Amino acid sequence: MKPSISGQDGKLRCFWCHETEQYTHYHDTEWGYPVDDDRRLFEKLCLEGFQAGLSWLTILKKRENFRAAFDNFQIDKVAKYTDKDVERLLQNAGIVRHRGKIEAVINNAKCAQALIKEEGSLANYFWRFEPDEKKQPEPMSLSVSELSKDISKQLKKQGWKFVGPTTIYSFMQAMGLINDHAKDCAFREVVDKARKGFKRPS
Repeated sequence: MKPSISGQDGKLRCFWCHETEQYTHYHDTEWGYPVDDDRRLFEKLCLEGFQAGLSWLTILKKRENFRAAFDNFQIDKVAKYTDKDVERLLQNAGIVRHRGKIEAVINNAKCAQALIKEEGSLANYFWRFEPDEKKQPEPMSLSVSELSKDISKQLKKQGWKFVGPTTIYSFMQAMGLINDHAKDCAFREVVDKARKGFKRPS
């Protein structure tokens, strides 16, 4: 496990977040805080899919471009995209122009609609997988888990694409299903408090 690093403000943070101020801000204000908004959950799944083979920083720098290009990842709008939209997106230099990943977003929007119809919301589905507090993994020790493998397998059976176990584990870290901030990271306690005050979807 890599150690935390002290920032300019003297606070210890997870080792990965010091490359840019944008990365640090993301770490401090978003990463690990619990999310129950379906649009944000869908957006994160899509962006994690785009990240495959790339760094998260690459995607984070382009996030506003992705949001503009994909109608802010509104599930019902994206599900209606056609081949014409795929070609439009392939011409957009502000995003990752990968046909397979673009088509996966559209496909996954349709899968998300079906899952919402069955489960009530994406939040209802994903938060049922939150590990028991005593079974939370050792911070910063994994990039994939048996649980992320299970979720990936279930989603793939439902037709989702670009949702491999590593992608799902990153999603779980970011959306607060686990608190993976390093033990000595100044924001681990902040995220713990947010998780304790979070009302889980039922």
